[in-house]
Amino acid sequence: MIFFISRFTVKPECEAEFIRLATALTEKVRAHEPKTLYYAFYRADDGPGRFVVVESFPDEAAEHEHQSTPWFTEIVPQMIPCFDGPYVREYFHPLNASVKGSTA
Repeated sequence: MIFFISRFTVKPECEAEFIRLATALTEKVRAHEPKTLYYAFYRADDGPGRFVVVESFPDEAAEHEHQSTPWFTEIVPQMIPCFDGPYVREYFHPLNASVKGSTA
């Protein structure tokens, strides 16, 4: 299982547009990606404009399938200019599973 959180900051002038795009992407993922186990955007409380996206997939193939969808390839490039700096991806592993090294 793959489970991660990506943390990032959104430029103040882009926040409304980012939320619109994140909402549209989430709706498409939930409606059309049964292999995506969890997908949700949240506001973080560690500073202004801070957001996270939480994602979970049963395996790498499902994650790659998600990244290849028409809605992902259309919407995510529109979101990236909203970022104020890089994003950080943190992976999490079940306690009863062996740890597999992963990088973003």
